Amino acid sequence: MFDYTKSILERVSFDPVLFSKELEKAIKALLPYELEQLKEWLASFVIEKPELESSLMIISI
Repeated sequence: MFDYTKSILERVSFDPVLFSKELEKAIKALLPYELEQLKEWLASFVIEKPELESSLMIISI
């Protein structure tokens, strides 16, 4: 499920609002250990796309 979520987030990363909505869905669907993986991935992904930094508040990194 984590890989699927990651691929969706990569596809919608062009739109910060859509990215945030998909991230909220992912938080509800993922297991706790997958959430930890998502936090780590998101921290590195946002470095490349600074317009998505606001999404870090959703997942509380």
